[in-house]
Amino acid sequence: MNKRKILVVDDDSSMRQAVAESLEICGYHVITAENGQEALDLFKQNRVHLVITDMRMPGLTGMDVLTGVKTLSHPTPVILITAYGTVGTAVEAMKAGAAEFIMKPFSLDDLENAVAHVLAMTGQITEQAIDAGLPEIITGDDRFKALLEMLKSVAKSKSSILIRGESGTGKELMARYVHRNSNRRTGPFVAVNCAAIPHTLLESEMFGFEKGAFTGASQRKPGKFELASGGTLLLDEVSEMDVQLQAKLLRVIQESEVDCLGGRAPIPVDVRIIATTNINLEEAVKNKTFRGDLYYRLNVIPVNIPPLREHRSDIMLLAEHFLKKYSAQHGKRTLTLSPKAAHVLNRYPYPGNVRELENIIERATLLTGRGAILADTLGIDAGEAPSEMPDSHARPASPVQAGQTTLKDAELSLIFATLDKTAGNKTQAAKILGISVRTLWNKLNEDNIAAGETT
Repeated sequence: MNKRKILVVDDDSSMRQAVAESLEICGYHVITAENGQEALDLFKQNRVHLVITDMRMPGLTGMDVLTGVKTLSHPTPVILITAYGTVGTAVEAMKAGAAEFIMKPFSLDDLENAVAHVLAMTGQITEQAIDAGLPEIITGDDRFKALLEMLKSVAKSKSSILIRGESGTGKELMARYVHRNSNRRTGPFVAVNCAAIPHTLLESEMFGFEKGAFTGASQRKPGKFELASGGTLLLDEVSEMDVQLQAKLLRVIQESEVDCLGGRAPIPVDVRIIATTNINLEEAVKNKTFRGDLYYRLNVIPVNIPPLREHRSDIMLLAEHFLKKYSAQHGKRTLTLSPKAAHVLNRYPYPGNVRELENIIERATLLTGRGAILADTLGIDAGEAPSEMPDSHARPASPVQAGQTTLKDAELSLIFATLDKTAGNKTQAAKILGISVRTLWNKLNEDNIAAGETT
């Protein structure tokens, strides 16, 4: 669907490969460059629809690449990525013509959303085309069907929706389902990951700023609320928002107007808000890390997405769907599951929910030449935690003893040990761990392991 050519520029080969792999999975055609000069040479030789470049590189920097691209083809959008972002550098980048400014660490899901949004905003693709290419919601479970019917019935209202669910259950997919079934479906769908944007930048991202609002603000920048006006604004992981910013969000919801930084008068906005969280917000209210008045404003229509282990009848439906998807994507005839593999999949607890099932099937598809996928290829055991390291010779740096650590800490220990073994090579580490590079990056980002990395 998105046969658009994207140029990815980064001197870090593991980052470059991870970004390219993630975008190729989304259906984009990706070309890569390891430095700024190579990037500009490739840009001259190819019809590129979008450039994604790191800021700090030897030789030509990301800003040099941005300037060069805008000189050669001003309409071509450029996304800048950096680990050294401040409001000043963000403003400088936007002033030079950057379409988006992304801070490290970030999840690849956030990058994919930014790419789709930038292409939509610049007219390369439409939001409707993005929606049409979204994964369909596959279920045979009566309770899940009833949930979808409920969402369809409330979609045409403007009431706020709070979607709760564990990681990997498909909260954003459900938010987009509401948008597609609403009267706002022809309007924009803007997603903001509140956990991925630094608190120092989130306010300007959400509410925008006027020219001269602060040093370096040489032009006006609309915030996400303005961009979403007439459509839907998704506040992903809303619990991660700073308490002071929560007060400003509350006022926007109450008054349907936004005060941008440096603005003289409020700007009216017409936005339907959908928020998601994977934590207990009631506890957060009690602990005073989340405002109670905002909670009640968001929780007008509460939605709880059940974990995959609570609608097991969907496991095989989803597995077959992912088998067809990844068999086609990797140029293979559609594979099948051996009876034992199907048995293991049906009994596995899926702590990572549907996202984990998809990763398991993708990995097994890559490791199987043809015919049936065997149980051993899945890398999991029925009723037990995933086998993160099929290679029995690769072990954590320090033994993990039962009862002395959490599962999360054990996983981190395993990841660190494997990265040590591969001298930091994430591609090789992912192969040893039996997961995709994309999954490894997401796990690193979830715990801010990558926060100290520089590129």
